[in-house]
Amino acid sequence: MRIPVVAALAALAALTAVTARADDARLFVPQLLGAQYTFVDQHQYALRSPYSGPLSLKAAGDTEQSHTFGAYFGVQLPARVQFYFDVEMFKGAGVSGATGLAGLTNGDVIRSGVAQLGKRAYVARRFLRWTLPLDGDPQPVERAQDQLPGSQAARRIEVKLGKMAVNDDFDRNRYANSTRTQFMNWTLWNNGAWDFAADTRGYTNGAMIAWVNPHWTLRYGIYQMPTMANGQTLEAPLQRARGEQAQLTVRGSPDGWAMRLLVYRNLGRMGIYRDALAIAEATGHTPDIVADDHDGRRKYGYAINAELPLADGGGTGLFARYGWNDGKTESFVFTEVDRNASIGAQLSGMHWHRAQDRLGIAFDMNALSRDHRDYLAAGGCGFLLCDGRLDYGHEEIAEAYYAFQPFPHFTLSPDFQFIRDPGYNRDRGPARFVGIRAHLEY
Repeated sequence: MRIPVVAALAALAALTAVTARADDARLFVPQLLGAQYTFVDQHQYALRSPYSGPLSLKAAGDTEQSHTFGAYFGVQLPARVQFYFDVEMFKGAGVSGATGLAGLTNGDVIRSGVAQLGKRAYVARRFLRWTLPLDGDPQPVERAQDQLPGSQAARRIEVKLGKMAVNDDFDRNRYANSTRTQFMNWTLWNNGAWDFAADTRGYTNGAMIAWVNPHWTLRYGIYQMPTMANGQTLEAPLQRARGEQAQLTVRGSPDGWAMRLLVYRNLGRMGIYRDALAIAEATGHTPDIVADDHDGRRKYGYAINAELPLADGGGTGLFARYGWNDGKTESFVFTEVDRNASIGAQLSGMHWHRAQDRLGIAFDMNALSRDHRDYLAAGGCGFLLCDGRLDYGHEEIAEAYYAFQPFPHFTLSPDFQFIRDPGYNRDRGPARFVGIRAHLEY
């Protein structure tokens, strides 16, 4: 395993020197808000596999590395408008081609996509943010990715318009939100049953409006859907295809407990599992959900998200998620999950005199609707799952990681994941994964 840490540290030092004096957001002056590099070396052990399909986990095991690079910029404009521009690049691959599981084990491979996109730099985000102060004392805002330094009102209206990631604003959780610094499994850092609008890399165009208050926040977002499942091209206009979500967040205090209630609805060119099965039975062919795609199909669901700080200034705490969708319409964007439940904890390293370190452990269960499981059992393929047949069981996941910070801005995290009934198939597995993650950020 080779990690270009020395070169990355040199670049980090240069970036810090350039931006050290930029404490306030000045009009029309572009600012570097952050940069990061994340390396993941992950190994999948061999697993029991009496049969396999085109999207199954590799029976003999696999080892892959991934690299992600990012640089994040912002510009303060007049009239409380800000512009943000992010550039990223992904290199490498996920184990078993990043297929064969609903809960894929390296969240960074979403930036590559199973469509095998190019490895060149790309624009991740490009959006405007406007705020309208309502009342309340101004609160200081520190420099961060997609956040210019300065101040903002405790009560305000926010509007975002442009290219962004839907999960930048929805289903956030302080203990399970970033695959680069927290849990790596897809269905732990996001709710797997929430099929949010996005292209293959996880971004889309749209608008978000929020009414922010100290103890509650209400958000609504509308975004472009892809033209096909896990596709890179986005559909237009919004009247024909869109993803909509609304979320109410309730919290005890700015650093206290929080509960988020989210509902969503997707409209687009999608297939219906039961219709695909009926066509296959009538024709004697294997069911094909893509062949049943038609405009005007709807998918809907909800998600619940909670976090509870316990000690150490919030460094130690608990989290939980639960999600549900109708399960009748094709899984189209994020992953193939119709029911999701997860629970986990983070423990601060303060307890062993390593205040910047943390230990995380979590458990997750993914499930399918009856229509979805019948489709896979009949040999149908989704965009992540296709074993050729199926002896259905809930996909059960356990993950543990330890984030060790030897010096500021650099974190090294060993990670272990155990998955029972991978891809919802009791005939296969269990599957075991070990990895090491190196994360460098400014």
